Amino acid sequence: MDYIPLEKPLADLELKIAELKSATGSSQLNLNPEISELEEQLVVLRQEMFGKLTPYEMVQLSRHPMRPNSLELIANIFDDFVELHGDRNFLDDKAIIGGIGRLEGASVVVIGHQKGRGTKDNIFRNFGMPRPEGYRKALRLMSMAERFKLPIITFIDTPGAYPGIGAEERGQSEAIGKNIFVMSRLKVPILTFVVGEGGSGGALAIGVANRVYLLQYATYSVISPEGCASILMGDASKAQDMANSLKLTASSALELGVIDAIIAEPEGGAHRNPQKISLEIKNCIAKDLQDLSQFSGETLKKMRQEKFLKMGSILGGGLN
Repeated sequence: MDYIPLEKPLADLELKIAELKSATGSSQLNLNPEISELEEQLVVLRQEMFGKLTPYEMVQLSRHPMRPNSLELIANIFDDFVELHGDRNFLDDKAIIGGIGRLEGASVVVIGHQKGRGTKDNIFRNFGMPRPEGYRKALRLMSMAERFKLPIITFIDTPGAYPGIGAEERGQSEAIGKNIFVMSRLKVPILTFVVGEGGSGGALAIGVANRVYLLQYATYSVISPEGCASILMGDASKAQDMANSLKLTASSALELGVIDAIIAEPEGGAHRNPQKISLEIKNCIAKDLQDLSQFSGETLKKMRQEKFLKMGSILGGGLN
């Protein structure tokens, strides 16, 4: 298990427990009482730590190197998944994956941001930051879903769209804007799960859905805390202060009406039990698709448009 600085006290205790268990297995010493005591301390420490996380600590958890990524969640949730590649225009962007799978025997289209494991894989995946062709690949798959009347499931986990010169030259903003426009008009059910970082338009480009969920320690924001601190304060080290102001946590997003619900994570984070969080998401998808199946395509489209148009509205203040 890779650890982040936040988890160091937990990692130290877990290492001691592992060493005692190893010593017990290789000798006749009975260290079970000591092991039990440390395990109780570990439970208490974990509950204390995760009961008072700051927004920036949640940002760190949303970026955890072992957090379940889209391909891992897809493997756990869907059967017979077949990945489809390319935007049929320029290339296959590895930061966005998508294809067709089955859930309880029914076909669905699945799209998600994809981060890597380790430096080499992250470079291959461009750290989960799509270029325009990634969004155009997603758009191609969405259009296919509309044509064959298949539900769309998306997984968001990106710091944001890639801001490189080549991406801008090939129409990054147009690709994002077009996706948002097209998603608002599709007549099939769309479900979105923010499973890690939900950064800016790079997230929203595959996030205009009938139902939007955040995992408990995921984040959803117009900009990263570091980016916000750099722009507004000229100092990226002020990221912790900006995280407090950005309202990027799941509880803030729910309070502001940006998402529909929060999916609880296993104690310590989704990386502690990927199978459990996958089952929670799978059950949520199955229930929502059953609920949304009663609505016509036109109604689904109208519900989605109304959902997003009312965000940020001010009643009684001259704006609607």
